Amino acid sequence: MSFLGRGAPSPAGGVNQERVEMAINEIDMVSDVFNRIVTSCHAKCISPRYAEGDLNKGESVCIDRCVAKFFEVNKKVGEKMQSAGASA
Repeated sequence: MSFLGRGAPSPAGGVNQERVEMAINEIDMVSDVFNRIVTSCHAKCISPRYAEGDLNKGESVCIDRCVAKFFEVNKKVGEKMQSAGASA
């Protein structure tokens, strides 16, 4: 069985529309997270005056730390929201 429903029986014999919508929503969420990371970490770590074509060591380290912190905070917020939802 594939992710989009090919090979699985569906009412019309075609693609499972519900799974397609779920896949589109997931792509939208991942794209949103990626864009927020890029915007936030670019503003914090990279000078608006581009002197070189590549990142220097300081910028690379800053980007690595920024992305790691972003995901750590995102994880903690998700855990808090789950615990708040479970207790409600």
